Amino acid sequence: MLQRGTNEYTCFPTPPQLQGTAPMCMDGPWMEWAKAWMNKQPFQAKSVGISYMLAGDGGASNIDPYADKPTAENQWIVEGPHLMIIVPDPQMLDALPTDPAVGGPYVMWKGTPYAHIMVPVGQRK
Repeated sequence: MLQRGTNEYTCFPTPPQLQGTAPMCMDGPWMEWAKAWMNKQPFQAKSVGISYMLAGDGGASNIDPYADKPTAENQWIVEGPHLMIIVPDPQMLDALPTDPAVGGPYVMWKGTPYAHIMVPVGQRK
């Protein structure tokens, strides 16, 4: 632990496998999400959760939660600063696009237990 905070967020430095700067902060529901994702277990949010990557990220597939590099089929996206939101009812995601190019919020990993809303808050890298 680098520093104990006073709220429910846990923040992580950029993972060693990523290039550049991509720290992430997660609230309690997102920490449960991360545990399920890392262990390839089912997940259902019990409440709304908010995570953020205000320095952007190093890239991820928009459709495959376990892709580790871009391919012609996996819709790789390198996002700038953004928030990520999980919701308890996956049907709440149906009204949002899945295409990151439309501008504004979109759903990443739709149709998986790890689906979440991406909310860009700055320019893409």
